[in-house]
Amino acid sequence: MIHTEDKSIVLGHPSYVWRRGQDRRLNLVLKHVDLNGKRVLDVGCGIGAYLGQFLRLTPRAYGVEIDMERLARARQQAPGVLQAVAEALPFRAGTFDMVFLHEVLEHVQDDAQALREACRVLRQGGRIVVYVPNRLYPMETHGFYLGQRYIFRLAPLVNYLPDPIRRRLVPHARCYLARDLRRLMRGLPVRAVYRGYVYPGFDSIGARRPWLAGLLRGITYALERTPLRAFGLSHLLVVEKIA
Repeated sequence: MIHTEDKSIVLGHPSYVWRRGQDRRLNLVLKHVDLNGKRVLDVGCGIGAYLGQFLRLTPRAYGVEIDMERLARARQQAPGVLQAVAEALPFRAGTFDMVFLHEVLEHVQDDAQALREACRVLRQGGRIVVYVPNRLYPMETHGFYLGQRYIFRLAPLVNYLPDPIRRRLVPHARCYLARDLRRLMRGLPVRAVYRGYVYPGFDSIGARRPWLAGLLRGITYALERTPLRAFGLSHLLVVEKIA
């Protein structure tokens, strides 16, 4: 049990500043989904960072967010933001052309139900785009607990520990293997369009040492084209609704 009222621990940190890493993730989405004029839903939209970018491509971009403080900031980007949980979206079936879940599933109460809801509100031929943390990435990025004390820093190799130990250290965020995502998608009327991995943007390093960030990007982005892509920071999964 989490004995803190710090919502950033439970809900995660939204994208506060639009930086190179977010821009790259958006461009990867646009490789697989045409958003021009389409109806888009950003689930767990935070303060609306991605939602603001979607509105540059379509006037029909909407969001849901559970936290009212973040929701208020998101509405400065787009008026079409409602308070809701991912497991119970307040929209009719077949409403959207794309449903976007960016680093959200690891924080919800029921990740399988969240995906079922995303599929329900998606039209046939529409696409769900999911970013989630990769269990094989060598660092745990959500912080960890030592007893009752929460420590927000990178934790090496925590994700390689057995499930009971990892859940004790990181009870507030899931982490996924590729087989976990396949299990979550099982039974949904979807087909996989793209399965991949994304390494970090190294934006914090770039703010202090641009040359080092450039070197790390060059190396790790090249790894995304090799079997070592499996150790990237996040999974990127794109599925299309077929029925």
